[in-house]
Amino acid sequence: MEKIRCGVIGLGWFGEHHVDALQSLPLAEVTAVCTRREHRLKEVAEKYNVPKTYTDYHDLLADREIDMVTVVTHVKDHLQPTIDALRAGKHVFLEKPMANSKEECNRIIDEVKKTEKCFMVGHICRFDALYALAKEEISAGNLGKILTMHARRNLAKWVTESHLHKISALFGDGVHDLDLMFWYTSSSPRSVYAQSMNTRPQLPHDDLGWAMFRFEDETIAVIENVWCLPDTDPFAIDARMEIVGTEGAIYIDNAGMNYTVLTKKGLSFPQSTYWPKVHGMRRGYLKEEFDYFLKCIAGGKKPTIITPEESRNVVVAMKAAEKAARENRVIEFSLV
Repeated sequence: MEKIRCGVIGLGWFGEHHVDALQSLPLAEVTAVCTRREHRLKEVAEKYNVPKTYTDYHDLLADREIDMVTVVTHVKDHLQPTIDALRAGKHVFLEKPMANSKEECNRIIDEVKKTEKCFMVGHICRFDALYALAKEEISAGNLGKILTMHARRNLAKWVTESHLHKISALFGDGVHDLDLMFWYTSSSPRSVYAQSMNTRPQLPHDDLGWAMFRFEDETIAVIENVWCLPDTDPFAIDARMEIVGTEGAIYIDNAGMNYTVLTKKGLSFPQSTYWPKVHGMRRGYLKEEFDYFLKCIAGGKKPTIITPEESRNVVVAMKAAEKAARENRVIEFSLV
């Protein structure tokens, strides 16, 4: 089997997860890693036996032996590496959110249209079995017309301290659940009202946010993102969703309560579905997401589980929510 040679651009904690997950897949071979931090570059390359290292992503993209790259930089740094990678003829897996604005997303989409290479934004929740099963129920018509949805995705302070230097709670995690809501309804939002708060004013972005969307099909969708739970919070990710239709309802508890650990430190519900490590091997939905993307490349097929336009739309909607919170008013907007 011919392996797909991969390069990873960005080696924060999640960039390392990319390296680890790709290394565990038979179709992939992590050929190169890239970050400007030389000590981190050396650390990750040695840990995962990656042969090539780069401090400048342009040099990585010039490497003809690399077929695919993953871009795991800060969201404000998504645009140029992604465009450059597409122009260099690489398949590109870009972590969510797609970019920092509608305009940046459209620039990426314009480049995607010029290439036959595979491109996908990593909305991992579409690969989560619970959310995907909900999609099947809804598509089968078992809930009737969806009336309302409410989702929460809440985290402890210690988890979010570094993230809040780059992104707000609403934008950082709201894109997950709002994307699912778009997926479930096949509808678009027409307005949003939001409120947010910064409980840690030394950090640049709000760590608490609520947003209520009204969709074109009249569905009401509520997003809750609280990134300031006490550090004693037992959940790795307190994620839940309620979907109510005219003929049924779905209640998703994705907070990990099926795996409970009690030690002298107290009770906890460690994250056990997205990227756990079992028997020394990476498992979970991140690995499944990469497996799907790699099979698209190998089969010469464009990814369809999520499209670039869908990834852009959720950025547009969450940016409107941030604006609604800043201005304390209902914002009417269009995705086009």
